[in-house]
Amino acid sequence: AAGMRFPLALCLALVALAAASQSPLQRRVVKEVLEYFHGRSNVQFLFKEQAVEGAVEREDPSGTFVQLRVSLVQTACGKRAPRRQNCRTLENRRKPACLACYKFDRGDVPKVLDKYQNCGPSHHLAVKEIKHRDEAECRAVEEAGKPSDALYLPGMYAFSKGLPA
Repeated sequence: AAGMRFPLALCLALVALAAASQSPLQRRVVKEVLEYFHGRSNVQFLFKEQAVEGAVEREDPSGTFVQLRVSLVQTACGKRAPRRQNCRTLENRRKPACLACYKFDRGDVPKVLDKYQNCGPSHHLAVKEIKHRDEAECRAVEEAGKPSDALYLPGMYAFSKGLPA
């Protein structure tokens, strides 16, 4: 019967696969992003991750840089719900997204050297100015922990001088 494949089992396997393909550091960032999002005072409901996209994980001598985008979906539970497992998701509600960039050191239990998070309506995060700012912030996060002389790459200095302090 090993050759038999049932579509539902296949779907479930694919969902499990998606979560499994995230590294431990990526899982950690997703968890932190959810905590950060729920920590905002205007968020009343519990949100769940719906998708994790565009995950980047790069190592350099100073540590590991992780960047990803988490799409969230609202549930019917308040954010202080004691049982978070069986919260229905409300498909027709707003679906915010969060961009997160984290730099971890190289410890056995990696510590966060620097981070940047931005959450908002997904169409909002696609606005050019916001995208540019996010990219600049993420580049700065990736530089965290590197020796400071590495920051003065050609062009980098002109860029940082041009920004209002």
